[in-house]
Amino acid sequence: MLYREKLIEEPFSKYQVMKFLEVELDRAGLANVDIQRTPLVTRITLEVTNPARIIGKRGRLINDLTETIKRNFKIENPQISVVEVRQPFLEPRMVAKKAAKYIEMGKKVRAVMHFLIREIIRAGALGVEIKASGKIGAKGGKAKSLRVMAGYIPTAGEPARLVRVAHLNANTKSGVIGVLVRIVPPGTVFPDKKIIEVVLPKIIASAAEVSENREKPRPEADATGQTKQQEKRPERRPPMRRRK
Repeated sequence: MLYREKLIEEPFSKYQVMKFLEVELDRAGLANVDIQRTPLVTRITLEVTNPARIIGKRGRLINDLTETIKRNFKIENPQISVVEVRQPFLEPRMVAKKAAKYIEMGKKVRAVMHFLIREIIRAGALGVEIKASGKIGAKGGKAKSLRVMAGYIPTAGEPARLVRVAHLNANTKSGVIGVLVRIVPPGTVFPDKKIIEVVLPKIIASAAEVSENREKPRPEADATGQTKQQEKRPERRPPMRRRK
């Protein structure tokens, strides 16, 4: 019974709480959730970009959230602490959410990946990898994946645990595109490698800025190659002269 509680029930309960908080605190810019159980209390640390949306006036919102977690998930004496995120580009969940938003707006996937990688490295990250998989092309095309990285990213062994990882989905008209973000935060020390400076490739360093303005849909063209806005107007005939 003890093994079942430690290996199955406790991790599943943490997973349910994390999914609940991700949905409830999405507008507050939730970056990470850390849950630690102790014999006396259960500490829940929330890393967000806008703490005022969670705390509320005189702590009313955070008290309501504590009571909801205690009632719905049967957690005794939960204590929630809020930490403000200073660098959103160093949080993989925030980067994945931003990438999914740009892709859903119709931006080019590769351009979005290059822009985000440049901003992450400028924020001080030692390595970053962004991978997009799914219906990246036009509707009806085959699924494929794009992978762009910069710096040092360990993929196996004990150093791989030092990498922050997040995965989100972008729902587009052609299908679902999965976005995987892996970031090595600044100050990370690897036992087998020393990173001094990250040099960006020219194509990433010169990436264009991606704005949040939605792209206007292009007018459809007919069989003659003309759009509806460029339809031919009827030709005006010259006035007929009267015979004398």
